[in-house]
Amino acid sequence: MKIISIINQKGGVGKTTTVINLASALSQLGKKILVIDLDPQGNATTGLGLSNTSQSDQTIYGILNGTMTISNVIKKTNFQNLDLISSNVDLSGLEVETAGDSDRAFILKAKLTAYLNDSRGLYDYILIDCPPSLSLLTVMALVSSNSLLVPLQTEFFALEGLTQLMKTIERIKVNLNPQLEIQGILLTMYDRRNKLSSQVEQEARDYFKDKVYQTVIPRNVRLSEAPSHGIPVLIYDKNCPGSKSYYNFTDEFMAQENKVGSAA
Repeated sequence: MKIISIINQKGGVGKTTTVINLASALSQLGKKILVIDLDPQGNATTGLGLSNTSQSDQTIYGILNGTMTISNVIKKTNFQNLDLISSNVDLSGLEVETAGDSDRAFILKAKLTAYLNDSRGLYDYILIDCPPSLSLLTVMALVSSNSLLVPLQTEFFALEGLTQLMKTIERIKVNLNPQLEIQGILLTMYDRRNKLSSQVEQEARDYFKDKVYQTVIPRNVRLSEAPSHGIPVLIYDKNCPGSKSYYNFTDEFMAQENKVGSAA
């Protein structure tokens, strides 16, 4: 069982799209997946066909403010092997509400540990969709995770934001979660007609070496249409370039997992 945060403090880089489609592809391979929507905007929730205006105690907010346990708020999606803990806008108040709690960075980890020890949590992967900021919610996710996956859009300022993120990750490793590692960096919104895309790709590969996945996710209209229908693009149009890329990425992700597994 592995907990993976999908993180980048910049918005609009393909985090939620990656969470939804990686979850969908893994579930199609027979893996049991739980998605935790940790973004107050609730885009992963609506992208998987559920409402982000539901009662706040039936969401991740209910878990983090102590009124609910995880097993009570897990919702089934319409997709086999794929469950969700939804989010809504109430989550944005959590930082203020927990201001006096010195252990607040560990709240999510404590709840997940209790749930998993209870052994009803039979998942292969828990994927956490982080908000687009280095806020308390993101820190909670990093403290709870075994590894993190960074979608990186192939645009001009992308690498600048990444250095800030790496500093945050190092601080979390030193102070709060020594086991945290970078699973990989996924290049998104790639435009083959645009020289900048290939320049950013080259810089990322030079700097992060084999941490950057070989698969790149192209700009694709179908990718942006699918969430409005509440389904992953892999189901909305499984033959479009975006779907093919996410299937290739999932193959690469699984090959990486199997390699790590056999090394252990």
